[in-house]
This record gives sequence, C-alpha cells and structure tokens, in this order.
Amino acid sequence: MHCFKEVASMLAQRSEDVARMLLPDGKKSGSEWCVGDITGIHGKSLKIHLTGTKAGIWADFANGSKSGDLIDLWSATRNVSLIVALKEAMSWLGVTQPHFEAHRALKFSKPMQKNTPELKPCSQAMNYLINDRKLTTKTILDYKISEQSGKIVFPYWRDGELIFIKYLGLDRVGGKKQIAAEPNCEPCLFGWHLIPPNARTITICEGEIDAMTLHQYGIFALSVPFGGGIGGKQKWLEYEFDRLAIFDEINLCFDSDTEGKAAVMELVERLGRHRCRIINLPFKDANACLQSAMSIEMMSLLFSSSQTLDPEELKLAKTFVDQVINEFFPPNGCEVGIMPPWEKSRGKILFRPDELSIFTGINGHGKSQFLGQIILASMLQGAKVCIASLELKARRLLMRLTRQASGVAEPSIEYIQAIHEWYGDKLWLFDLLGTAKSSRLLEVFTYARRKYGISVFVIDSFLKLDIDEEDYKSQKSFIEKLCDFKNEYNCHVHIIAHPRKGADESHQPSKLDIKGTGAITDLADNCFSIWRNKRKEKEVEKSKNNTGYSGDMEILKQPDCYWICDKQRNGDWEGKLGFWFDPSSLQYLNHQNQKPVQFVSYSNTGLNAK
Repeated sequence: MHCFKEVASMLAQRSEDVARMLLPDGKKSGSEWCVGDITGIHGKSLKIHLTGTKAGIWADFANGSKSGDLIDLWSATRNVSLIVALKEAMSWLGVTQPHFEAHRALKFSKPMQKNTPELKPCSQAMNYLINDRKLTTKTILDYKISEQSGKIVFPYWRDGELIFIKYLGLDRVGGKKQIAAEPNCEPCLFGWHLIPPNARTITICEGEIDAMTLHQYGIFALSVPFGGGIGGKQKWLEYEFDRLAIFDEINLCFDSDTEGKAAVMELVERLGRHRCRIINLPFKDANACLQSAMSIEMMSLLFSSSQTLDPEELKLAKTFVDQVINEFFPPNGCEVGIMPPWEKSRGKILFRPDELSIFTGINGHGKSQFLGQIILASMLQGAKVCIASLELKARRLLMRLTRQASGVAEPSIEYIQAIHEWYGDKLWLFDLLGTAKSSRLLEVFTYARRKYGISVFVIDSFLKLDIDEEDYKSQKSFIEKLCDFKNEYNCHVHIIAHPRKGADESHQPSKLDIKGTGAITDLADNCFSIWRNKRKEKEVEKSKNNTGYSGDMEILKQPDCYWICDKQRNGDWEGKLGFWFDPSSLQYLNHQNQKPVQFVSYSNTGLNAK
C-alpha cells in the first residue's frame, strides 16, 4: 500500500479534478475551489487550494474550521474511513497495488474468551499494574484489562472486534515472565481501539504495558504482539501493513537491547525509511521512564525532538566496525548467507544477502533446473523465496520442484500435498507466463520484500522482460535498478540470462558469452554457468547394450554436468565443480554413487523437513 502522504501528493497534482469530482456544486474562484460546506451546498465557506505549494489543502470554516488534505476531504465527503478513502483515491488515480492471496487462505480462530471483564480494584493484577508499573486506573480501564487464573489478560481490539489475546503470568518461573497467547488467532497490533480514525502519526512499541504507558503520556501507541527480534517475531506486519499506510509518521519506540534494535531495523526497512523515526529513551523502555517519574513534558520533548533517520548514503565509517569485525570473524564461525546443497561447494560458494547472481547456460543444459535445487536448499535454511518464472507455467515449475524436493520421479498424492504444506509461506510465485514489464516486476518484488519478508528472488529469465535484446541502455538501467533493490532491501536476487549462440555445445559458456550489454556481468556479484556434458551422453548411449564397446572409457567417468563460477565478488573461489544427474529426481548429485536427497521427508506419520 502506498503511504498516505504519497497518495495525497498525487491527488494534489490534480486538485481541481478532485474538487470537481467530490464537490461538483462548487465554483472556481481564482486559485481556489469554493463551496458552502462539506455537504456540498452552495456557498464559499469551504475553500480548496488548487495551485502552488498549498495545492490540495482545504478548510471548512462553516464547520469549526475543519481542514486537511484531499484524502481527508475524500473521507469527509464520502463518509468513509481514511483507509477506505486512501484505497478509493488510489483506484481513482489508477495506482495499482500488488495483491497476494496466499496468507488470506489461512483460517484464523477468534479468541475463546468472548469478553474481558474489568479488573477488581483489589486484585493482584490491579496492584501490579498500579503500584509496580505506575499505570492509572483510567489507563487500565481504557484497555479493558482483566485477570484470569493469576494472569493478566491483554485483549487486542480492532474495529470493535476482539482479534487476539495475550496472557502475562504474575509469578515468574525461573526468573522469566510467563507469557502465552490464544492459539490460531490473527497476529495484530495492541491498542487499535484507542487510535483516533484521523490520526496521521503513530508510535509502535515492544510491549502492551509500554503502549499503555505512552497512552498515559498522551501519545497514540500500538504494541507488537511478539516483542523484539526479527523474522517470525514481526509476522504481524503482513496483516497490518495496509492499515499502517494511513500514517505519515511512524515512531519506533523499542527496547534498547539487541532484540529491540533488530526489530527496529527490520521495521524501518519494511515500513519505509522516509516515514520512520526512532525514539531513543533514557531508560530501558517507556514504562521504565514512567516508573522513574519522567514528566509528560519531558516525554513530549523526546518525541518532538526525534529526527527521521539520516540519509541512507551518509554514514560515519566507525558505524561499520561491528560489520567489519564480522567479516574478519564471522559469528559462529560461519559467514552469513545461504549455502548451496552440495558438500563439494561448501567453503567455495555462498549466496550472501545484498547480492545479484547471474546464471547462464546453453538452452537445454538445465540452468533453471539446477537453480531449483538451490532454491530448495534456500528454503530449508529458512529463506522465503519468490520466483518469477516467465518461461514455465506455475504447475510445471512446481511439478519439477516437487520432484526435486521428494527425490523420486512420482511422489504419492499425499507426499505432494505434504511438500506443498512445507512450502507454506516460504515459496511465492510471480504468476505471469510471457513478457513481464520490468517496472512491475520490481514493484511486486519490493512489495513482497516489505510486506512478507521474502529474502530470495528469482527471475527466469532476463530474456522474457520487456527489454529489447539490442537495447543495451535499458538493459543496463534495469540491472542497476535490480542492484539498488537488493542493496536497499538486503536480499539475494538470482537471474537467468541466455548466452549468445555458439558453434556447437562443446564450448563451456562463461560470463563473457552472456547475451546483451556487458553491464549485466559487470554489475552482478556472482556469475555462474551450467554446462551439460553432451559428449559423455553420446558415449553412454553408444555403450548401452553394446558388450563390445571400445569407445572412450575415460569420458564415461566424467561428471554429467559442470557448475562454473567465473566471478564471485565477495568470495575468494572461482572454478568449476562436477555433478552427476539423476533423471528420476531431477537432482544434481555430488558423486556417481550418491542417492537423491529428500529435502522434505514424509511418512504416514507426518511431515518432516530435513
């Protein structure tokens, strides 16, 4: 979803068209559109600026000087919420939004507890919240907090409906808080019911009590459901992404520990650096500030003096010290990245974040198939993958990938279902067969990265984009945009590019053979080629059922396929690795006698990813 400010700016460029459409009975007077009031009666009390720096700004002096931008006007005249007005305005502007349906298919349960009774004045929970946490009775009542079996009940209300419930045990076990949640409920933010519908600034914090604290300070705040950290901890964003689009500014007020900082960095990346502000508190969190008797004035000053993040390009060298140390001494002794699925490539090839990998190979030599095995390994290591397969229908792509995942030629129906269950939210498809607009592809990739946290993207192939193979300038421009994307969003992009036609198939292609501008390989971080040993295949055919075969016995010992690396910007190794191909599973194996691997093992007792 485009943010509120972006759409309002687009509407402002067409202020007069919007004014005439929303308030058709008004009249133009100089650089203003005038009408009686928000209902559209004749008069001049409501004025809309049509030009200049104030284009799109309006004020209705007939109704207590109401004012705002054109989305506010849309909401007021159509009597709809801001989020509905935003979507309608985008539709009117012709701004399309990438649309994913996979997570909508999930069936969430409503909380078992249908109501949340008020806390008793003398309860243990009320004593904890008031005396220990310094919250007021009014704040506790505002959030409809209750107590159940010695646990504080935090209800998550949204649009008048109870969506999610969390429980906090008042007695620590082993020094740790006991936290639980209603199972199978939609993950959402805590505190929506107290956010005014016209709010444009919101604060997101790490815990329910922090949200209640900020509310007590007079700050509109929401809390994440699962605390700090990254990945699954911030899965709620998939379901709240569109609702957060109405906010021009989002304050991130998380704990100052490692988990809190990690969450902030992920949310900044996915919500948009341009509208995020980081709140640095003098104590651990907002409630610690309240317990230390920080005044409302001091808290307001902290928020008002916070700044948007510095331009991404402007950084002090010393801020990279931890990253440089990790380059010298990788955490856990392993460099960050995705390892290919073959033992012989360990320590040689690694698919790192913010890298672009080019795969090439002669038609029919299996480059897409080879990459499929790498995709499975990526998911097995926790990555979410989005494939733009522009040359192969989705069902055919998934059929091939499922054979590789199972390690057999014909997995059972139950096994196929189990594999697709394992795919879960790890595998997404850009479902278009044919020529794709490069701008639309990047738009969808950006949306997928920000909303769903997808970290590996595949384009198969460069040839199927709307760029002429002789238009080197446009090719370079797209590769530059692809590099900007992977750098900004810290993800890995694989793209398949075709080589120029050679005299025959005996030549092993390299990065110098890729069709198109040299910028494709110049800008890529990694360049790979896949080459089938066709000469061996011919000798194998000759040797079959031929007891008197006296051909080249040495070539029969050679690998079926070679994976050639002739560029690895962030690695030290270049060379080639040989693999043996198993036709039944479509897998590439380390050695001739190796059996295919089950990426997803399955039995009648259930599913288990290796």
